[in-house]
Amino acid sequence: MISLNAEWTRLLHKYQDDHQDPRNQACHKVGIPLIALSFPVGATLVGLPLAGAMFTVGWGFQFVGHAFEGKKPSFVDDKRSLVIGLLWCMEKYGVRVYEESPAA
Repeated sequence: MISLNAEWTRLLHKYQDDHQDPRNQACHKVGIPLIALSFPVGATLVGLPLAGAMFTVGWGFQFVGHAFEGKKPSFVDDKRSLVIGLLWCMEKYGVRVYEESPAA
């Protein structure tokens, strides 16, 4: 379980709004894990070439997805979207992300 404060909840909602096209979502469900997993793989000297390929292919999926969506990637305007994208993807794969309720 991951709990978000109000600011990060707002960022997640904006990210969700910017990723409505099912083809974009599918591309992100492949691309984001490839990018994220490239870091621990690349932490070993043996895994460096594989990590480079994973990172490159992962970003390729991201940009193809945004071509389908017709919108620029969220991180262009806010670098925190790189983290939010990972949280969004984790939620798509079943990790519960708890959002803070808006103040009354």
